[in-house]
Amino acid sequence: MHTTSDDNPRSRPDEAIVRAIVKEGKSDLYGILYDRYSNKVYRKCISFVKDESVAQDMVQDIFLKVFFQLAKFKGNSRFSTWLYAITYNFCVEHYRKSSKVKQVEIGDHHDHADDDLEDLEILRYRVDQLKLALDRIDPSEKKLLLMKYQDDISIKEIMGELDISESAVKMRLSRARQRVKMVVQELELEEV
Repeated sequence: MHTTSDDNPRSRPDEAIVRAIVKEGKSDLYGILYDRYSNKVYRKCISFVKDESVAQDMVQDIFLKVFFQLAKFKGNSRFSTWLYAITYNFCVEHYRKSSKVKQVEIGDHHDHADDDLEDLEILRYRVDQLKLALDRIDPSEKKLLLMKYQDDISIKEIMGELDISESAVKMRLSRARQRVKMVVQELELEEV
């Protein structure tokens, strides 16, 4: 008997697996999504909390949350984008609860003329500088930068996941890049 790749659930795209779970009740397929993404989710969690056991607990909590919210996945973006947005939001919320840091909402007005130059500047920082800087900035800023540069999520997808306007995304990214730039400059002064 000849089998096609469609016969093997592991070869199905994420969105097809989600549909099978939600519409056909095939919850046993959820393990495939877990296997595909648990290491990436773990890496994102550990970058926020720096504690392996806490990060592992967070991964379990995130995947439970995702499982119960699968019916809310609309398919407007890739499943991975949706999962990473939930992961980032969970990590930021965990950070806020553990550090009791107050967040200030940023307005939607910004001139985006220098965004491309800022992108290039961020990419030129040494990896060690960037890691230290990301650990020192606000978690919501870190979330945006990681979504844009690490996960290569488009502005449009970020807009959809965060439910904010394009100008708000660009303005927040610009402010986050400026904050990283300031922290890197501080780090360079500390090295002298």
